[in-house]
Amino acid sequence: MFKNIELCELIPHSGKMCLIDCVKEWDDESIICTTRTHQNHDNPLLSGSTLPVSALIEYAAQAMAIHGALIAKELGEKMQTGYLAALKNVNFYNYLEIHKISSPLTIKVTKKFSSKGNMIYDFVVTSETDNLISGRATVIAIFND
Repeated sequence: MFKNIELCELIPHSGKMCLIDCVKEWDDESIICTTRTHQNHDNPLLSGSTLPVSALIEYAAQAMAIHGALIAKELGEKMQTGYLAALKNVNFYNYLEIHKISSPLTIKVTKKFSSKGNMIYDFVVTSETDNLISGRATVIAIFND
């Protein structure tokens, strides 16, 4: 199990912007992460004092980045910089103010396609048994010479 400090070393996010607390499990195709950072009063994604459900897209994107970094590390490769290029079929469920949820969030991303660092992931963020947001994301790799 990976914890927040180790995870922040894997992705380009640091400090308060590293939003994932823990990797519960992962394999080549998916990763399940948990967090309580949605409850932090100094969460960098707060809009005023509210964490909108749309902020959970960043949580899913960080889980994707962690997944890619763990795979690259296992293969002895350097992870390429990636950018969220597209979102599709994003579903927002009945929660508008995520910061008010008292339980941890679970973020699950599943790789559907991968080629030369470009990936398509399905994602879902839940709280206990409630879906908060789901969708599909395309990540494009940027190759630095």
